[in-house]
Amino acid sequence: MRHICFTGVESTGKTSLAQQLAIDHGAALMPEYGRNYAETIGTDFTPDALRHIAAEHARRRAALLASGPALLIEDTDIVTTAAWFRMLHGTRDPWLSAQPSPAQLHLLFAPDTPWVADGTRQFTGAERERFHRVIVDELHQRGCAIRVIAGSWADRRAGAEAVLAQREMIA
Repeated sequence: MRHICFTGVESTGKTSLAQQLAIDHGAALMPEYGRNYAETIGTDFTPDALRHIAAEHARRRAALLASGPALLIEDTDIVTTAAWFRMLHGTRDPWLSAQPSPAQLHLLFAPDTPWVADGTRQFTGAERERFHRVIVDELHQRGCAIRVIAGSWADRRAGAEAVLAQREMIA
């Protein structure tokens, strides 16, 4: 099984591209539970809320993996949740930091796209750039394999398609 996670700051095309590519490649799609939480429960991301988001996301991913997909495209994972904790609470959370990311490769979406308000997004301007740096640091601290996805929407799709065309995950 190949497992690729789309990660990065808000408004960079992760969700849209993950949905499109999952359909195009017959992949299983693991949606971002944090977005579902924000849209249904709210955006007061307390430490306990972020831990709940991480645990529920992992539970849903495990249920999806039980079906044995050949390719899993995951729309964010523990790395992003841990980065949210750092942004909002100023420190790394020991429990979140201890949770591994099972993805073989993280596609890191660069913050070179316009920010779009949707009622759940929070980090604009300099905070968006800082959030990107926190995500990059979190990926590095975990030793995650990373490929940067940047540029126009067409460039982003082409970059992700190139990764999916590879038979093996390459760091």
